[in-house]
Amino acid sequence: MSRRPHDAPPRPNALSVFNLARQWFIQGRRIDMGELGAELGVSRATLFRWVGNRDQLTADILRDLATKTFHRALATHSDTTGAERVSAVIGDFVQILAETRFFVDFVHREPERALRLLTTKASPVQGYAIERVEQLLDEEITPPSGPQAIRHHDLAYLIIRICESLLYTDLITGEPPNPDIARQAIYALIR
Repeated sequence: MSRRPHDAPPRPNALSVFNLARQWFIQGRRIDMGELGAELGVSRATLFRWVGNRDQLTADILRDLATKTFHRALATHSDTTGAERVSAVIGDFVQILAETRFFVDFVHREPERALRLLTTKASPVQGYAIERVEQLLDEEITPPSGPQAIRHHDLAYLIIRICESLLYTDLITGEPPNPDIARQAIYALIR
C-alpha cells in the first residue's frame, strides 16, 4: 500500500467540494460544476455522486448559511422572550440577508434559480426555515386554542411567506427590501 507524502495535499472529498463551493458563493462567484471539478481534480460524475447537481449543492450552501444566520439572530436576542423575541429574531434574520452582499448578488444574478431554491419545496431551504420558525414559536409562544386557533406549523409557514415577500420585494415590485416591516408584521401576527 502506498502512502501519501506528508506534504501532499489531502484528497478531495464531499466536504472539500462543499467548502470550496461555499467559499466561491461567499465571494460572489457563480458555482460551476465543471470549474469546481477542475479545481479539485475530480470529474463531474464524482462531484454529482458526492454533492448532487448544482441546485442541490447551492441549496445545501444556502441552508448552511441560513443556519449560521439564524443562530446569530437567536444569540443576539437571548435576553428577550415571547412575541418580542420571535419578531426580533426573524426580523434580524431578514435584515442580515437583505444586507449580505453575496446573498443579494446571487438573488439578482440568478433570480429564477434563487427564488426556486429559496421559496419552494424544490429544495430543503424553505422547509428548514419553516421548521426553525416553528421551533422558535414552540419555545416562545403558548399555542392558541379554540376552533379558530392556528397551529404553529401553519403560522411558521405564514411568517416565512411574509418574510419572503418583504425580502424579495425588489424582484416582485421594485421596492427595496424592508426588514422593519417584517418585524412589525410578525409581532402583530403573534402578540
